[in-house]
Amino acid sequence: MRRNRSQTAKRRSHHALSAAHLQKCECGSMRLPHRACRSCGKYGGRVVIDVVAQAARVARRNKRREKELMASGQITADSKKEKQDEK
Repeated sequence: MRRNRSQTAKRRSHHALSAAHLQKCECGSMRLPHRACRSCGKYGGRVVIDVVAQAARVARRNKRREKELMASGQITADSKKEKQDEK
């Protein structure tokens, strides 16, 4: 059976998107409820994510990747300097 427009609209009335409910962390940044803060790594007053160690790990990874790309010839020293100048 075909549904008319009003019945379709009534069914779709619950399909609307809702905004994310954000809370303010102790550090002042906004975060999702029941999740650790991305900027400070705290949840419930305790540090659960070591943000400093995570940033150091990402920096090591990026450095190693650049070194491998330079060794394979996919990236040159000139293009590396250009990327740093853009930042």
